[in-house]
Amino acid sequence: MKIEYHPAVEDELRYIIKYYNQRVPGLGASFLSDFDHQIAIIAANPEIGATISGDIRCSLLKRFPYAVYFKVTQNRVIRVTVVKHQKRHPAYGIRRK
Repeated sequence: MKIEYHPAVEDELRYIIKYYNQRVPGLGASFLSDFDHQIAIIAANPEIGATISGDIRCSLLKRFPYAVYFKVTQNRVIRVTVVKHQKRHPAYGIRRK
């Protein structure tokens, strides 16, 4: 399936990668690898994860405490709307389209 990203997701990923690289050099690349792996899992099985609200689903990264929020559009495109830390407020980004 085709994957699309909300414009804010790029900023979120940059921030997270920078944060981890400041803690341990190269850890940001490990985060990005884990994120890419999770996106591949979502693309192979779009019904994975828990339904959060309406058509928004959530899939957790394996190594890092982050969640990927996504939905499948009417055109069968996976739209990633949010990448957020699991301790972040539950309503963060939930209204993104």
